[in-house]
Amino acid sequence: MSRNRPAPPAPEPLAPLIDAHTHLDACGAGDADSIRTIVDRAEAVGVRAVVTIADDLESARWVTDAVDADPRVYGAVALHPTRADALTDEAKAIIERLAEHPRVVAVGETGMDMYWPGKLEGCADPVTQRDAFAWHIDLAKRIGKPLMIHNRDADADVLDVLRAEGAPDTVIFHCFSSDAAMARTCVANGWMLSLSGSVSFRNATALREAASLIPAQQMLVETDAPFLTPHPYRGAPNEPYCLPYTVRALGELLGKPAEDLAQETTSAAARAYGLTSC
Repeated sequence: MSRNRPAPPAPEPLAPLIDAHTHLDACGAGDADSIRTIVDRAEAVGVRAVVTIADDLESARWVTDAVDADPRVYGAVALHPTRADALTDEAKAIIERLAEHPRVVAVGETGMDMYWPGKLEGCADPVTQRDAFAWHIDLAKRIGKPLMIHNRDADADVLDVLRAEGAPDTVIFHCFSSDAAMARTCVANGWMLSLSGSVSFRNATALREAASLIPAQQMLVETDAPFLTPHPYRGAPNEPYCLPYTVRALGELLGKPAEDLAQETTSAAARAYGLTSC
């Protein structure tokens, strides 16, 4: 994602939509006014609600302020797997308290990341990630909220931890990027798979094949903004208002009307997150 590229133009409206995973703070939101500005842009093209995600303690605190700033904003809190080293007893207590907020609708993003260890300075090692993932799984089960998983190059590890710990009732694989075999496993377990702008990338062959295997009731859509801006704006800054581009690309891929996908993914997101006003 390059800040030097202009932001994509607003797409044609497509409603209703829910952005199942975004990072409003990383999109430049700070105070309540800037949050409303970003969400207003999204609502103007049909995105009725967004779920903004924390990946460290600072952003977790910010998320719980953001969800109170605008009724269209919901949140999720956790430590990102690459930051699992920071999951001290004090951090656990803070995350657990923040996760109880009624507008925090998931524990996440947590999981396993085997891409960054050895490449990113300070990235948590696999053992530490695994322990942190297990703790977040337990938290999600104890408070009865969905578990939102970050999985990068770690299919076998993630499945192993979920088997060992026992999955919560609702599991969401955010920005699903695995192959058809992993998609079949997730679908068979009743887990939700959330697709981002990467499904519009022509070189994402395995992901595009996997997308066709996801039943409507288990499919979500997300921006993961400010990252993964959909084609043809790949590399430009992303925001929730860009979600219709992804849904239309997905509709083209699946041979399905984008309007139907909008309805289906909104219903699935509302059900997964327990939203009653979308």
